[in-house]
Amino acid sequence: MEHLFIMQNTIFSRRRVVTFVCAASALAACGTTFAAGTVNLNGSTTVLPVMQQVSEAFMQKNPGVVVTISGTGSGNGIKALRDKMTDVAMSSRDLKDKEKKDFEAHGINPVKIPVALDAIIPVVSPKNSVASLTMEQLRDLFAGKIKNWKELGGADAPVVVVGRDSSSGTFESWQELVMGKTRVSQRALLQSSSGGVVQAVAGNPNAIGYIGVGYLDSQIKGLVVNGVQPGAKTAQDGTWPISRELYLFTSGQPQGDAKKLVDYTLSAEGQQFVSKSGFVPLK
Repeated sequence: MEHLFIMQNTIFSRRRVVTFVCAASALAACGTTFAAGTVNLNGSTTVLPVMQQVSEAFMQKNPGVVVTISGTGSGNGIKALRDKMTDVAMSSRDLKDKEKKDFEAHGINPVKIPVALDAIIPVVSPKNSVASLTMEQLRDLFAGKIKNWKELGGADAPVVVVGRDSSSGTFESWQELVMGKTRVSQRALLQSSSGGVVQAVAGNPNAIGYIGVGYLDSQIKGLVVNGVQPGAKTAQDGTWPISRELYLFTSGQPQGDAKKLVDYTLSAEGQQFVSKSGFVPLK
């Protein structure tokens, strides 16, 4: 089956925020000619809300710089950095061995910059009576072994699995931290963004998905896992079992305005926006 993935591209200025969407296959026609005084970020939709807030504040302090952000998924952002189509890649996972070799083949030394901590949270509709699961139950749900919510004490209704597409760093992290060697069911409804997961789960009382903690809101319900409450606090204290770092990647050490943006992101003021976005600051 052919999937059309949609990316969100956001251009910030001091006067307004303009948001539009374009097909990832049309990336070359959607703002890839960069002007001087512009810093371009591309990649993870998990990191996106953090960098949106950071970038708005950064531009207020640096009125001669415009920041553009494209939410295309971690894998696509990393490819864009490799192909010199972006200044900074946003990623919710580390580089794969193949990606490291690709960078080396292109003569690029990617620099990894951790910017926040994240908890990946399994979510259901508030209408779903199930509130707590074990890691084993989570794995069996997403593998399709548990097919009906009544097996977990819920309603007599089929489980609808919602996941992320394979270009997503959140997908990679879920596979590593939850699924292990078990694959997600082929019947899973794959979404190209964290926002898409929220919408799919909020609109279906039988659905279950997973998101970064920054996307948790009243439309959906985060599930307790292994007796631990979901949230930024348990991610920070190390008790939440599905945690990870979020990254920016640059081609070599960041330079110029890109370095200013990275430095601001890591500053005490920048890390406050990490907290405001619902994620866990490094400091």
